Amino acid sequence: MPVTHRSGGRRGLRVIAAPFTVAAPSGARIRDRLRVTAADAGVLRLVGEHNGRLQRTDLAGRVSLGNVKGRDARRAERKRGLTAGSSSRWAGAMTRTSEDQYQLSLRCLHDERAHLRRAIRVIEQRLAAPAGGRSGRVRGYSDQNERFQKQRRLRALRLRLARTEKRIEQGRPGIVVGGRRLLKARHSLEQAGLTEAQWRQRWEAARLFLTADGESGAPFGNYTITVSPDDGSVTLVLPGPLRYLANAPRGRYRLACTVAFHHRREEWLDRVTVHQAVRYDITLDPVRDRWYLDASWSTDTTPLPSPQGLKDTGARLLGVDLNADHLAAVVLDPHGNPTGQPLTVPLELTGTSATRDGRLRQAITQLTTFARERGCAGIVIENLGFDDARATGRETLGRGKRGKTFRRTVAGIPTARLRERLRGMAHHAGLVVVAVDPAYTSRWGTRHWRTPLQQQSPTTVVTRHHGAAVAIGRRGLGHRIRRRPGVTAHHQRMAGRRATGQTVPGPGPHGTTSPPRTTGTPHQGDKTRPRRREPLVPPRPRRPSARPPDHNTDPDCDNPANTGQHR
Repeated sequence: MPVTHRSGGRRGLRVIAAPFTVAAPSGARIRDRLRVTAADAGVLRLVGEHNGRLQRTDLAGRVSLGNVKGRDARRAERKRGLTAGSSSRWAGAMTRTSEDQYQLSLRCLHDERAHLRRAIRVIEQRLAAPAGGRSGRVRGYSDQNERFQKQRRLRALRLRLARTEKRIEQGRPGIVVGGRRLLKARHSLEQAGLTEAQWRQRWEAARLFLTADGESGAPFGNYTITVSPDDGSVTLVLPGPLRYLANAPRGRYRLACTVAFHHRREEWLDRVTVHQAVRYDITLDPVRDRWYLDASWSTDTTPLPSPQGLKDTGARLLGVDLNADHLAAVVLDPHGNPTGQPLTVPLELTGTSATRDGRLRQAITQLTTFARERGCAGIVIENLGFDDARATGRETLGRGKRGKTFRRTVAGIPTARLRERLRGMAHHAGLVVVAVDPAYTSRWGTRHWRTPLQQQSPTTVVTRHHGAAVAIGRRGLGHRIRRRPGVTAHHQRMAGRRATGQTVPGPGPHGTTSPPRTTGTPHQGDKTRPRRREPLVPPRPRRPSARPPDHNTDPDCDNPANTGQHR
């Protein structure tokens, strides 16, 4: 709903984007551990290192071609060159992986250029203002020393922007197979807490290539790496130079262990039993010295209902406000009224990445369980993205100790990870995720909904974040955030009415007008007290009479007792 009016001579409110339904996951991925023997681990390592060298060679050749069209990438020619050292299916997976890595790195270069341009634009605007003063709405830097340091920062950003634009023009992004962060850790092992042997072990494990794309019609959906649904045995095709290690027919190697895929096993069985494509990835965790097998496949994407469709069905929605240390949630009915007690889910994101991801999953599980118990059809969240704030944080989010703390808080909010996890987990729970514009939700939710929520839930501590959750949910339903004027009190008998301001008032159950009601008409319960309806046509004025009317004999007198109407 666009907001274009101005208030008090200030700058007008920005246009509010329309809510939209978040797309469902387009694929599934499951994992199981491979309890391999020492001999199996040696064979897997040899195959991974051999394929890794071939794939890195192909990736270098793809980068040298630059940003060309698909038919000019010479994938068929590269695949024929790789087939001689491995196999046709291994070579197909290598060329596909090289193309995916190249396109991803090119998108990252475009994102970096956008971030650099935003940072340069903000610094130039502040440098145009005098030190310690203002130029319109732009505040200059505090003193000349800070201004000089920002000038140096501006020159460094311009150099980085020039290098990035040159890479984009040439179509040659920098790609490090194994990770740039791990590569830089080689020069600071003490700070990383690693020895040279530990770093070497992680580096070699990250550069293994044991990926096999699925193929419909192949035995159990994949010929290169095959997992039998009967006994869970795993076999893989050995590259040509390593065929002497085969312990199964047709140059294959059978592992001594089996897999079961307990999570989503039924979906996996439905595919492999009918020979539909399933991709397998074998990875090594060097810290735990464990091997894992990942199975992934694409899923059928059915169209999800739109926010207006959810509203028309009369379903409830759960409004969720994301914060740095907790999630605030409130259930809203189809009319935008909060129902039940607000929910607060703690969100402690400390520790390793696996620990943080587990705690995030636990918080999302509590949200989905709460939504299903309250009969909600979907979850409404803000479409948050702090990319711009992170690029220009020191210029726009404050300075000093307070500004630094606030920037760290913003950077610590897991917006992207929460979106991805919530999208998948809510879809499997039968819930729809709706994203809304985050503009003014905290401010207006606190102003209009914190006090009514506290009155409705006197035994619960209601914060401004719960008010923001109500504002988010109402925006997802298409209602205005502000309450209807004159409806601010919570009443025991009137709490169930449509008390809040819908964008378009719906018609009554019997049309837009109701029939006149007399004293003998039973009360329908839609009004607090019976009263006379307003006339559609003004009454005709009466002529003054010489004597007062006799209420006992005149049948046209204006006596409420005779007409049956109450004033």
